[in-house]
Amino acid sequence: MSKTLHVTTSVPTLPALSAQAERLVELGVHEVAGLSAAEIRAFAEANAGANAGADGALLAVHPDRAPASALAPLLSSEGKPGFVVVDMPDVDLFAPIDTITLPSTPLYLLTDVDRGDHMANWSPDEALPALAADSRTPLLLSEGIHWALQQPAALERNHCYMTIGSRLRKANGALDARTPALWFSNGTGRDGRERRNAPKVGWCWAGNRHTWLSFASATDRRGQAAL
Repeated sequence: MSKTLHVTTSVPTLPALSAQAERLVELGVHEVAGLSAAEIRAFAEANAGANAGADGALLAVHPDRAPASALAPLLSSEGKPGFVVVDMPDVDLFAPIDTITLPSTPLYLLTDVDRGDHMANWSPDEALPALAADSRTPLLLSEGIHWALQQPAALERNHCYMTIGSRLRKANGALDARTPALWFSNGTGRDGRERRNAPKVGWCWAGNRHTWLSFASATDRRGQAAL
């Protein structure tokens, strides 16, 4: 598949970092991460404003502090909490791919987060080199959940996204063929009817295409104003 240049989607701009900090505190993410509410707020304040280059950035907690399994139930739609599919019990073992180096700070920023709608119906194997060629980095699963927590409109029916920055490496060094993604449950199979329309953390094969899944990415990660 030929490369398509980066196209900005219509997802609303993220709230100010101060509002994102309050959202994390409201959800109790700071407690999951072993941080105080004051530390979350101080990081947001230190990085706020155009001078810090953080306008529109996403505030994320390092996955070592707040893993996907702890964040997924905080997602919500129609009053239903998010969940991880039952055949992904190893969700927290999915780690950054070799091309991604995370900031060493417990809190960091992602700039210019995008859903990548122009890449819908691409496979993960096709999307990864195209993102790299466009100087973009794919989101980790935990980062993708952070985005949906802060901007629920980023996740919508028929416009959901994969987070191919996270992969599981087997004991022999090869990558597991599963690639994580966020979408909405149809309430079928082992999800259960009661979970219809609930936000869902699941996976797809790295070589498969899906018309309703694109590829979330950013331009950079920054751990400014380390705590």
